Amino acid sequence: MSKPEIHYVGIRVTTPFGGMLAVRNSLLDELAAAGPGLLFHRLHVIDMNGPMDMEVGLVDGPPTEQARPGVLPAGRYASLTYVNHARQANKLLLEWARDHGHALDRWDGSAGDHFACRYEAFLTDPRVERMKTKWQVELNIRLADA
Repeated sequence: MSKPEIHYVGIRVTTPFGGMLAVRNSLLDELAAAGPGLLFHRLHVIDMNGPMDMEVGLVDGPPTEQARPGVLPAGRYASLTYVNHARQANKLLLEWARDHGHALDRWDGSAGDHFACRYEAFLTDPRVERMKTKWQVELNIRLADA
């Protein structure tokens, strides 16, 4: 799926994998209060045994002291939509890309698995539906340029 460049404001933090979702949820609440717009969770660097470099963003949101402007880059993305079961959805999308010969726009680094753009857009507004197990989420991972 081809996606356009998307401008947002985001709060980027480094946090251990254990407890990452609590940090994400706190940042979601903070950004949700900043105004309307699509909320998302972006993973810049993944290290399941160490720190995660992550960001929570609000599309077209107003910059604040904490929320800095950012861009989700245009390009081709592997995408799928899921409800609940984030780990299974991530595993399924990674396997699909591998099995179909789609190289991801990612690289290995000393801090972990770096991604040019990997994010989960919350199609269900967390401001309206508080039960996370009911959220419809669009998982997106940028593909390497062919």
